[in-house]
Order: sequence, then structure tokens, then C-alpha cells
Amino acid sequence: MNRVLITAALPYANGPLHFGHIAGAYLPADCYARFKRLLGHDVLYICGSDEHGVAITLSAEMAGRTPKEHVDHFHKVLSDFFKQMNIGFDHYSRTTWEGHIEPTQTYFKQLLKNGFIEEKITDQLYSEKDGRFLADRYVQGTCPKCGFEEARGDECPKCASSYEATDLKNPRSKLTGAPLILKPTKHWFLRFDRFKEDLTKWIQKKHWKANVKNFAQNYIDDLKPRAITRDSDWGIPVPLEEAEGKVLYVWFDAPIGYISATKEWAEKKGDPEAWKTYWCDPSTKLVNFIGKDNIPFHAIFFPAMTMGQDEPYKIVDELPANEFYNLEGKQFSKSAGWYIDLEAFFNHFSADQIRYTIAANAPETQDSEFSWKDFQLRCNSELLGKYGNLVNRILVFTQQKCGGVMPPFGNLKHEDELFLEKVEELSKALHQAYDHFHLRKAAQLIMELAQEGNIYFDHKKPWKDTEEGRNTTLACCLLALNTLALVSFPVIPEAAEKLWKMLGNEEALKDQTWNAVLEAGVPPNRTFPKPEVLFTKVEDDVIEKQLETLQKAVSPKEDSCISFEDFKKVEIRVAQIIEAKEVPKSSKLYQLEVDLGSEKRTVVSGIRKEYPDPEALIGKKVALVANLKPAKLMGIESQGMILAAGDSKSLEVLEIEKAPLGSLIS
Repeated sequence: MNRVLITAALPYANGPLHFGHIAGAYLPADCYARFKRLLGHDVLYICGSDEHGVAITLSAEMAGRTPKEHVDHFHKVLSDFFKQMNIGFDHYSRTTWEGHIEPTQTYFKQLLKNGFIEEKITDQLYSEKDGRFLADRYVQGTCPKCGFEEARGDECPKCASSYEATDLKNPRSKLTGAPLILKPTKHWFLRFDRFKEDLTKWIQKKHWKANVKNFAQNYIDDLKPRAITRDSDWGIPVPLEEAEGKVLYVWFDAPIGYISATKEWAEKKGDPEAWKTYWCDPSTKLVNFIGKDNIPFHAIFFPAMTMGQDEPYKIVDELPANEFYNLEGKQFSKSAGWYIDLEAFFNHFSADQIRYTIAANAPETQDSEFSWKDFQLRCNSELLGKYGNLVNRILVFTQQKCGGVMPPFGNLKHEDELFLEKVEELSKALHQAYDHFHLRKAAQLIMELAQEGNIYFDHKKPWKDTEEGRNTTLACCLLALNTLALVSFPVIPEAAEKLWKMLGNEEALKDQTWNAVLEAGVPPNRTFPKPEVLFTKVEDDVIEKQLETLQKAVSPKEDSCISFEDFKKVEIRVAQIIEAKEVPKSSKLYQLEVDLGSEKRTVVSGIRKEYPDPEALIGKKVALVANLKPAKLMGIESQGMILAAGDSKSLEVLEIEKAPLGSLIS
């Protein structure tokens, strides 16, 4: 029997999930697990909440909770959301369960014993007021390059410089404002540089997506020792006497959670050694489903950590990492109000509707997005108009003309044979799509099968045919519905199970096997129950309300509005870019020379990523804020600001066609 161990990236128990997370890892993994179970494979689908790290301790403090209370709260939030989405884990664990400590500490001890860990004393930022070291994300201060006083711990948002948090001037806590000092502390570092050769040989044998493999190989080339411990009391303690007050870094202990979760699953099923069947048998196929931001941890760090073990643990075989899934063109962000209220969503819509919509536009090779209009279109035109329409018309017609009984096949005509061949061809194509992680292709093929059924039924016009011809048409269509239920089950399991029951089956579809369903077809004289509606129409007013809610959440609040008199103070003029060159040591900035007609100015602009070729900017007439106080960026005095539109991921300069240089924009 083929054995498949499937994992989905452990979600961080510090906030709710959104559909972007589902698209990245959990839905693709769930569909793959359902498909492999249908093939009769021995499948174990594992996940769990990632519950350690300094971010949780600080968020818990801000929420007035203990770290344990905080993760308990979000563990339930995460678990409930997965249930709403019909994500069928075989076991959903958490990294605070007591059985996670032993395998995590064993990983550390064996890496240390085998010479892959070394200790170092380094200076880190420390808050005397709070009595703790702070991670980069919770530090701010004065940029060492441009002097901006609100610079972040690792990057300046004003001049785009990158640096170490310890380079900041006047560093302070982002949470309390308390000043920070440099304080020496001992930490343990994993010598990833010693795994370069083994990782390179290993990854060269992989047939992963090009973006995943190339990213990983480039990362391997630049591997350096990396700290794996933190100063904290929340996490897995470092198993050394001299390491009091130290815990293992959350990124180190999280992937080991896959192993500990499997151990917990084995204990709960009454066979404590069963986990070894999956983790210590080389014949097991291990598939890690992740979003692209998790590639380094699953393609490099965890494999290296496992290479340094004495136990023969499995190392990932397949790594189908997906790109980002956005909301209406922008990243999901609860803090910015750019998100979907999930409680309200599931009051109006079903899990199958969102599962199908995500699958149909899965971010497999590039970023994609959820939009309300696309969601409505797919629900109405595809799930209802193609899939639901075919099911309803065939089953209702069978009730009306055949008494709800499977009619006999008569003599097949050429068009009947072609249709059945097409059904078989599409079922094989769907098998391939699921097997190769092509979820978007699978969704397309499901609808192609439904549409072929509608076309065939319309073409045959059984309502005008003889009894034998009508029966043959219906028998072919019912066979197609049998296949449709099977092949759509991984994506829309609820609707597929309902269709399966409407075809007169008593045992659940999830307990069947792919080949057996296709070979058995629909038995002669099978009696069908009264059909029910699978999908309902998504009305315009419901979608408009959702769009209004989204826009209202990000509309300017009254206290952020400015008066017309304030706006009149801003002087925006037409300028033409006459020269553009890269700013040294910056990946984002250009130094531009612009002509306002009466004068020329130097402007520093953060548009380099959007316009990688500086020559493409020459000659553009742009909008320039001309009365902005000059500021030094990367040592260059910027005398104005070029206006651009877009979000944090993509910007486009505003261009003017006819207005003369220097003219005022009002």
C-alpha cells in the first residue's frame, strides 16, 4: 500500500486566519489528502497550532492574558475555522502539548552532539524597564543612515536602508517606549553552513516547481550560522544546565511539531509506536504544503536539522509551495480593515462555495486574489449554472420519465460513445491534476465535465426522443453524474456527498475508492431519492453589501480628514524626469533629476522595484509635490516627492499628458 504523510504549515496561534492562508497551504493539502484517500492510499494529514515565540508573549500582554490563555484562545479560533472550511485533518495538534518537548529537545541535543551547534556571546537590545530582550519587530529608533526617528528594527521606511537592530540610534521599545541598551547574552547557533554540500546534492534531485527550487538553491549558496535560542520563559527550554532562561527559537521547534503531532495521533489511537510507520520508513512519501514565505524553513532549515539527527526521519519529498492570495488587489490585513468577517461570511455562504472559488483561482505559480464579483460569478455561473444545473435537470427528468429508477442503456449511438469517452478522458485528466498539485486545473476540469453533460443533454433532446433513446441519454448522463461526484469530492466534498446520496448510494463517498466508483458506475434499476438543490444563487444585493462593508472599513475616518484650506497648502506641479540613476546600497531608491520648466531639482523616489530599467522613466511627465520640506535620504537631499498610486507591493507613477512643465495641479 502506498503511504503518504501530508503536512500543512502550522498556523501561528497569535491571530485568526483568512482565505489567503487557506489558499496557500490548507485547501491544497486537504484536496490532495482526499484524493489520495480515494485512491486507497494510507494517508495521514497532520497539522497543529504553532504556539511559541516572543510575538505571542507580547501580544498576550497587550491583550491582558497569559501566553497560555492567549494560545488557548487562538487554538480554538483556528480549529473552529478549519472545521468551517471542511478541512479534514487526521489530527490537529498544538506545540504546547507536553509530548512536543521531548522530540524538540532531542533534535537540539543530537545536533549539538554531532557538532552542528556552537555557542556565542552577542550584544542584543535589552529593556531594563521590562527586564527582557526584544526582537527586531518590537524595536524602533533613529535610522543610522538618514536620521529618521521612527525607523523599524530592521529597515527604515523613509530611506529603505537595511541594517541590524543593534545599529539603531536611540533604540526603544515599540510597545512601551522604554529605552533599550546593548547587553551581552549567550546563545546557541546552528551551523547551517556545514550542510551546504549535502543540501545542494539533495535538492538537485528534486523536481519541484522552478520558483521553489531556485529560491532554495540561492538561499543555500548564502547559508550562515543562525541563532536557534532566545531569552524567554515561553517556549521549549534549551536542554542544557547553563541555558537557564533560554528557549528554542520558535522557527526551530515549529516544524518538529509535525513529528510530535504524529506521536500524539498515535497515542490517541492506542498505538504509541504507529508514528514511526510514517516518519521512519523511507517508503513513505512526505509532502509539505506551505505558502512561499515558508520555503526557507521547509526546503532548507528543517531538512538540514533532520540531516543532523541520528534517527532516520523522513525528509520532505514534495514541496508544493503556493504564492500569495490577496483580497481585492491588496494583502489581507485586519489592522487596516482589509479583511472578510468570517462569521458573517459563513452566515451567507457555504464552505464549498469558497473552497471552489479559491481552487479555481489558486495562487500556484503567481499571486492571485479573491474578489467579491469573481466569487459571485463562480458561484452563479459555474457551481449553480453548470454543476448544479446539470445535476438538477438530469435527476428531475429521471424522476419524471423513469420513476426515479436507473434506466437501461439501449443501443449506443456515435454521439453517446463520444460523450462517454469524453467523461472517461476528463476523469483521467482530473486524476493527473490532483496527483501533480494542479488544483486550479482540477477546478477547471470539473466544470468542463459538468458543461459537457449539459451540452450532451441539450443536443440529445431526450424529451423529444423515443423511450429507448431517452433512456440511453439519461443512463449516460447518470453515469457522468456518478463520475462528477467522485472527481469533485476533493474540492467540494459537501456537494459531492449530496450528489452521491442522490444517486442512491448508502455508504459515504469518502469511504469509496476512485477506480471502484468508476468501474461500478450506476447499477441497473437503482432507485434514486427525490433530488435536492445543491447551490443557490448569490444575489447582487448580498455582494454589494459585502463590498460596502469592505470599503467602509478602510474609508477615511472623520478625525483623519483635512479641510480644503489644508489641501490648498499642498503645491503639486507638473515635472518631467530627465535623468534617473540607482542609489547605491539601496534596492528601492532612484535618484531622479526633474525639470519643472523654470528650475531643475533632485528627487529621491522609492520606485526602483516597479521600474527596474531607469531608462523607462526618462521623459515621463509626473506629479511632483513641490513645496515639501527637503529631506536627506541615503545622503542625498530630496527636493520634493513624486506621486504614485498602488499599494505596498506595486506602485505606478502618475503621468500627465498635455499640461506644461511647472503648471499647478489643482
